[in-house]
Amino acid sequence: MVRRVFKAFQYRDFRLMWTGACLSAIGTWMQMLAQGWLIWQISKNARLLALDPILQAIPIFLFSLIGGVLADRFERRHLLIFSQCVQMSVALVLTFLVGFHVVKVWHFLLGSFIAGFGQAFGGPAYSALIPTLVPKEDMPNAIALNSIQFNAAVTVGPAIGGWALHSLGATWCFGLNTLSFLAPIVSLLMLKIRFLPEKTGESILTSMKQGIRFIRKQGAMQALIVLGFLMALLAIPMRTFLPVFADRVFHMGPGTFALLLSMSGAGSVAGALIVAYLGNVKRKGLVALVMLMCLGAGISGFSLSRSIAFSCVMLFFSGASMMAVFSMVMSLVQLVVTNQMRGRVISVYNFAFRGGMPLGNAIAGTLVPIFTAPIVLAVNGILLVGLGLFYLLVERQVAEL
Repeated sequence: MVRRVFKAFQYRDFRLMWTGACLSAIGTWMQMLAQGWLIWQISKNARLLALDPILQAIPIFLFSLIGGVLADRFERRHLLIFSQCVQMSVALVLTFLVGFHVVKVWHFLLGSFIAGFGQAFGGPAYSALIPTLVPKEDMPNAIALNSIQFNAAVTVGPAIGGWALHSLGATWCFGLNTLSFLAPIVSLLMLKIRFLPEKTGESILTSMKQGIRFIRKQGAMQALIVLGFLMALLAIPMRTFLPVFADRVFHMGPGTFALLLSMSGAGSVAGALIVAYLGNVKRKGLVALVMLMCLGAGISGFSLSRSIAFSCVMLFFSGASMMAVFSMVMSLVQLVVTNQMRGRVISVYNFAFRGGMPLGNAIAGTLVPIFTAPIVLAVNGILLVGLGLFYLLVERQVAEL
């Protein structure tokens, strides 16, 4: 059973990428925890709390299509190293600003925007590189294990970050994140695989159009991209507003915030492990839609809970459901695309998925001061259940995959 779950680990290059990305993601979540808490403590403004991830997502939304074209034209490792260096520079600057007690909210917001610019070019390259490290039959397992490393970081990062924030101070969270970017850079330099793109004289715009035409010919691909957008729009705000629940609903401090975030991350790890065990399971579309409805139910249950214990259970359940549906949909997208088109197609999916994040956070950030966070997120959960039913009963292209 263990060998089946971790089957993609038998490939050296995949192990290297996984380890480097996991260490970096742990550092990133340490910083995100400290950054979210500092923004809330400085401003006590839900709109500014929502604006932080929005500003990080905007450059990803604007430039990911170009990043996808570049991922099909250049050595993907080089794009990833550039992305890591940009994000490391932002973390280093914030380390000094926090350490010298001169940091302002706008520093965090500007840093998030610049880091998002780096991710706009690194994201498509990373997503396109991972499937090339394993044979096609092991691709769903590799995608699920990649989700595990990210969500293991969601569990470990906030736990370490909460301890560091409480015991050592916020500066350590930013400083350790700066050092964590060295791990993926070293891993990328050690990879044996090389992506040798075909030479082309076409413009970037022409290459982008080719990717869009490819998607339009794939039938259910358009439905998957719309589904990815709506999932992000309705599901992502749950994690964004956890500081509000910790402070305003449970009247606790950063330790409770770290606990809530860690429980959501632990659930995501469990969901990814299940997907990894299932491997190339049949009827991925049907499984994804069922998990989507479970996600909606979990978010609504968490939003209406006033018990920390029950809230942790709901966060674990919704985290598992979220990762299962995200992994299933990404697997479906990856399995139908060719390697030469992979960067462009993934960038379009990321464009839609990442575009849903800032819009969802912006809508929630506007509504939370009016209706409160529990009511807004409970409605989001109900809408997710309705979305799953619509794709299951009406728009059945995804359900039939």
